[in-house]
Amino acid sequence: MNALSADLAAAFRGRRVLVTGGLGFIGSNLARELVAAGSTVTLIDSLMPTHGGTLANVAGIENDVEVHELDVRDTERLHAHLLDKDVLFNLAGQTSHLDSMSDPRTDLEINCTAQLSLLEACRADNPGLRIVFAGTRQIYGKPRYLPVDEAHPIDPVDVNGINKTAGEWYHLLYGRVYGLPVTVLRLTNTYGPRMRVRDARQTFLGLWIKQALRGEELLVFGDGRQRRDFSYVDDVVRALCLAATSPAALGEVFNVGGEGNVSLAETAELVVRLAGSGSHRLVPFPDDRKAIDIGDYYADDTRLRAALSWAPQVGLEEGLATTLDFYRVHGEAYWGDE
Repeated sequence: MNALSADLAAAFRGRRVLVTGGLGFIGSNLARELVAAGSTVTLIDSLMPTHGGTLANVAGIENDVEVHELDVRDTERLHAHLLDKDVLFNLAGQTSHLDSMSDPRTDLEINCTAQLSLLEACRADNPGLRIVFAGTRQIYGKPRYLPVDEAHPIDPVDVNGINKTAGEWYHLLYGRVYGLPVTVLRLTNTYGPRMRVRDARQTFLGLWIKQALRGEELLVFGDGRQRRDFSYVDDVVRALCLAATSPAALGEVFNVGGEGNVSLAETAELVVRLAGSGSHRLVPFPDDRKAIDIGDYYADDTRLRAALSWAPQVGLEEGLATTLDFYRVHGEAYWGDE
């Protein structure tokens, strides 16, 4: 099933698109839709081993995209790739909350300083470049009310959340002050084929999928009652593309959520049932995770639905089943010989 409608795909036909973090989970799924739509696609990725980028993610379209191994912190090399592009999907980032606490300077460089340098390059080289920035729900911190809408106070609980907030606000500021055409999407727990499953650096759900398929035990921290919403990657790709093409999205911030919410214990049970193997167990929170846990979170994405006529189309059970099927076939390419 294509993530994009015929009309939305047509809007990208012949467009020159740059995707930072393009060999990562969301970026590579987006690239596949853009190639199918007839875009000229350039992917930039640092291929840092602790991040999600891998050449396996573009298997089958490797001859249809231009790939550059390039860190967004390398602004000198980055400039050349911005000059002739129509759309920039800025998805590059450090996503691990624990890594941000143990190595805050690297998180600062990637999620904050590099974002400012990128925007300066856009302002100088291509001020008409349409930019969509992938933000995160992590910037809200521990919710004060549910569901969380865009008016919720910003109160990050970790270094990653602080730097992602700054990166987002740089985009919005450059839109207001310099007229760069920007949109920010605050993503929740995105999952699907090509997600990082080697460990929990990208999301715990990826690790659970690997463990269930290998017949291992899934550890659920705390009492398992924490509630989350999950976004299937095709729904996120569609939101990104709508944000890049709709005038109503210019200068705006939108939450991207899922269809309903579910407890972590229920999620683990569903993964094990659909995998047909594995088990799960409740365990106490490790101290380092407890200190930055946000408790319950699920988004109010009413503004996105109203402004861009977007709604999630893939429910959690269907999305997990599809994801598990993908890793049954391709798992070794993603977790390899550990």
